[in-house]
Amino acid sequence: MTRPIILFGAFDRHNFGDLLLAHIAAALLPGQELVFAGLANRDLRADGGHQVQALTQLAADWDAHPATLIHVGGEILSCSAWQAAVMLLPPDELQATLAYLEARPLEQAAWVQRMVGSAALAPYTLSRSLFPALTRVAYLAAGGVQLDTCEPALRAEVLANLQAADAVSVRDGQTLAHLAAAGITAHLLPDPAVMVAELFDARIRQHAAGGEMAQVLRTFPQGYLAVQFSADFGDDATLTTMAQQLDQVAAATGLGVVLFRAGAAPWHDDLACLQRVAARMRTAAVQVAESLNIWDLCALIAYSRGYCGSSLHGRIVAMAYALPRINLRPPTSMQQAAKQAAFAATWEDANVPTTVDVQHLAAAMQQALALPSSALQDTAERLAAQYRRGFEALRAQLA
Repeated sequence: MTRPIILFGAFDRHNFGDLLLAHIAAALLPGQELVFAGLANRDLRADGGHQVQALTQLAADWDAHPATLIHVGGEILSCSAWQAAVMLLPPDELQATLAYLEARPLEQAAWVQRMVGSAALAPYTLSRSLFPALTRVAYLAAGGVQLDTCEPALRAEVLANLQAADAVSVRDGQTLAHLAAAGITAHLLPDPAVMVAELFDARIRQHAAGGEMAQVLRTFPQGYLAVQFSADFGDDATLTTMAQQLDQVAAATGLGVVLFRAGAAPWHDDLACLQRVAARMRTAAVQVAESLNIWDLCALIAYSRGYCGSSLHGRIVAMAYALPRINLRPPTSMQQAAKQAAFAATWEDANVPTTVDVQHLAAAMQQALALPSSALQDTAERLAAQYRRGFEALRAQLA
């Protein structure tokens, strides 16, 4: 592809997976002129991300020369404008902003449009009318497991944008079925993060050698579990159960526990919740990691003995490194673990634990730790090879 390529996604806010996706797409497009675009102008380079331009402004300033746009993945097909706008807020402004808008519902729609830059209902899916210079548009391993439950107008907008695209791939069988039922032709492709070990192992090892990660490795020479969970788990009863379950795993395995955040944007993870779990645990071999640099987080998972958490991309990075992994279901809404369950059902072997409730954490983690390493390695290699083949096929379609 000789045209400039715009990589578009939700890497305009701090979320571990979304920030990784932009790096993976860029690494597989060497020598190309790349532009990183989101819904808002943001600079995430301090946390290992990119300098991101607002897509609507980019489109307005673009001259007539043709370009290609690739949606780089993530659970974008069911992300509403309201959700996107809230997650673009600075975390310290969240509560005040939500309280203000709740008291002024007539201002909410205008505020959402200002935040996301358009009147789109699903702003992370592009309407080609916004950007006439685009000659090719593709969706790369996108997710939308809840698309069938979205409001009809949003779903219609997403399906129209997908229908107008030149290539569509999705990352799980559930999303694939939703699109097939709507008459959209799509291909199944693993999430791009299955490529992390193959593409970035040297960079990840470099991050393991210094800073907070080097201290973690010194503190836990016997090994540790990398544990993460979102703010949805933040009620006292759940945190107490989490601590008890992690104590059980630590006692049974001799492993330490390192708690970390996979996202600092609103409606993601909360450092205080991690600290509250650590304070409830009886084992002394526990630490809360504070770094938000995505390469530190990759190293934290890669050098662990296994991953346990609510993040889909935490699971997928563990998959890439052939590590035991389980996902946790939030106590408040079973639907919030839908994308994790759908991805695991599509790509994991039948005997690999998938998503579990917090009270079953210890048993599921010990089951995962008992899996043969050769089977985990086979999955890692299979998915990386399948993704690379799929990406090359997409490049050929867009040439």
